[in-house]
Amino acid sequence: MQQTKHALVAMVTDKPGVLNRIASLFRRRGFNIESIAVGHSETPGISRVTIVVDGTTQQVEQVRKQLEKEVDVVKVTDVTGEGTIIRELALIKVKTNKDNRSEIMQVVDIFRAKIVDVSADSVAVEVTGDDEKIDSLYKLLSAFGIKEIARTGTIAMTRGNTGSAEDKKQAKKRADKQP
Repeated sequence: MQQTKHALVAMVTDKPGVLNRIASLFRRRGFNIESIAVGHSETPGISRVTIVVDGTTQQVEQVRKQLEKEVDVVKVTDVTGEGTIIRELALIKVKTNKDNRSEIMQVVDIFRAKIVDVSADSVAVEVTGDDEKIDSLYKLLSAFGIKEIARTGTIAMTRGNTGSAEDKKQAKKRADKQP
């Protein structure tokens, strides 16, 4: 069975220690978390955790089921292969001088990124997109010299009408029952 990247989206109660328990479950199962991003969801008291892991479909499904059994986990969905919007944000600080600044600006423009800070010897670039887009821009900018990079980690959401109001009501009910 071939290992592939899977994006899991978990809706969890917004309490201390939840992220630690999630990460520990992956550690115990021998999974390396490639990316993890956490933020508030549309439901008060519920956070959205996006976890990217590499594994077979069966391995990831087993971990997904175990995650759903955790007390503070409301719902877990493997959004891999569905109509999914997947994005990441990166800030890349690039070495510049007066001779190459316009060339860097052209590269940034091609990727629909933007320059968010300029100094005498560097520019900071903000880019949003999937891994491939960010990696490609990084590779091109590397020729000028990278001073620093910061990446947020992947976030994901299914397209269209998935995640219905009924799903949200059930998630809220389950969260309200949590101790």
